[in-house]
Amino acid sequence: MIKNLVRSMGVAALILVGFTIVGTGLVVVTYSSTQDLIAEAQRAALEASLNQLLPPDRYDNRITEDRIEVVAPEGLGTSQPVTVYRARKKGQPVALFATPVAPDGYSGPIRLLIGVYADGTLAGVRILEHKETPGLGDGIEQKRSRWILSFAGKSLTHPPPEGWKVKKDGGVFDQFTGATITPRAVVKATRKFLEYVQTHRELLLAPALAAPVKE
Repeated sequence: MIKNLVRSMGVAALILVGFTIVGTGLVVVTYSSTQDLIAEAQRAALEASLNQLLPPDRYDNRITEDRIEVVAPEGLGTSQPVTVYRARKKGQPVALFATPVAPDGYSGPIRLLIGVYADGTLAGVRILEHKETPGLGDGIEQKRSRWILSFAGKSLTHPPPEGWKVKKDGGVFDQFTGATITPRAVVKATRKFLEYVQTHRELLLAPALAAPVKE
């Protein structure tokens, strides 16, 4: 009787272990699948943002997979690593994109998305994140005004260096009524990023090893 009891307990234990293993496996598979879906959604969202600045027919590689990490506090406005994405057409560099920070916004750092063509001309600038005052500093958002669109086509020579300021400071960029600090910070951060790109162009646009081609 004791032997039968021990045998029954052993069988029950093995069954329990089996269920535990299967359950753990299902959790791992589910978690992995969920993470893959999240990563794919994030990649799609990023590509959609990039395509606002560079039409899809201008490149043929997977921009989100053709990237490098750089650390450049002076040029990128943050001590944290920033990802630089590269667009190519038939292997030739077309543009690069990054998310530098304007650290001196009125209410805190402003995170930007900036696209620069291979010749140093701005493809455009967009605002990804900020805490500026509603009705004043939030005019940097495209949905609030067309101000942010004024950067497209600009470069370090157009306007010349002295023009890379808001008009109140003697430059060519408009400021907002009652909110000069915010646009000033965005203009300054954009100029610094262009200077960084100009100085490190070869590194930033270097051919990627086995860069994936867009399907």
